[in-house]
Amino acid sequence: MTESSLSAAPPSSRPAREPKLRAQDSAGEPPVIQVSGLEKRYKTARGELELFCDLQLVVHPGEMVAIVGQSGAGKSTLLHILGALDAPSAGTVYCASTNVAGLSPREAAAFRNREIGYVWQFHYLLPEFTALENVAMPLLARGQHRREALAVAANWLREVGLEDRADHRPGELSGGEQQRVALARALVNNPRLLLADEPTGDLDEVTAGRVFDLVERLHASHGLTSILVTHNLDLAARCSRALRLESGRLSPLAAAPELGPLAGEM
Repeated sequence: MTESSLSAAPPSSRPAREPKLRAQDSAGEPPVIQVSGLEKRYKTARGELELFCDLQLVVHPGEMVAIVGQSGAGKSTLLHILGALDAPSAGTVYCASTNVAGLSPREAAAFRNREIGYVWQFHYLLPEFTALENVAMPLLARGQHRREALAVAANWLREVGLEDRADHRPGELSGGEQQRVALARALVNNPRLLLADEPTGDLDEVTAGRVFDLVERLHASHGLTSILVTHNLDLAARCSRALRLESGRLSPLAAAPELGPLAGEM
């Protein structure tokens, strides 16, 4: 996968935003993520489980932040809260200048479609549709005309080096190709924020490295802010910052004791 094979005409420009509430940083520019006093509790048969305790997080525009931690620490739940897929039990959560905890279900769905790109460990492509149609799905869901949506999707397939796989269905693609289609689908709406939950976790080492290279390039070339959950400490070290989620709080990875492999996750 060469750089020349991944070039493409720029996708359509990002639509204008109408944020509900803004939280300013000290420089006057709003952080893309600003979390304060975050708590998340679940009721279980053994009593209440507290997942986060006064969790704090600020992510500025253009950062690529890695989050690592033990299984069950709440990494995926944190991404869900940041992306308006789940609600906090307490605390404030601003994402893309919007108080996501205050959104109605309909507003949250519109917010996700406009501002957030998601990539998961498993690609979740629709098997009955082609790669091109899968990439176009978020645009079609937003009501864009099919011809226009497919044209934008074709540009994004070119971006990830898969223009020659446009008519292939997911079952006809390799694991790395499927994840590249999923990445194109996540970015087809030109979101401000990319949330990636183990985007290379289901791939072999070589393919994972290539996919991460692509994520890095798209992050830079499209002015993204990205948060990635990963078990791979080498990939985490390539990000702007690496944080460890442990005991309900985030701390810089370098400051965490006994870095070593993450038990049960390598």
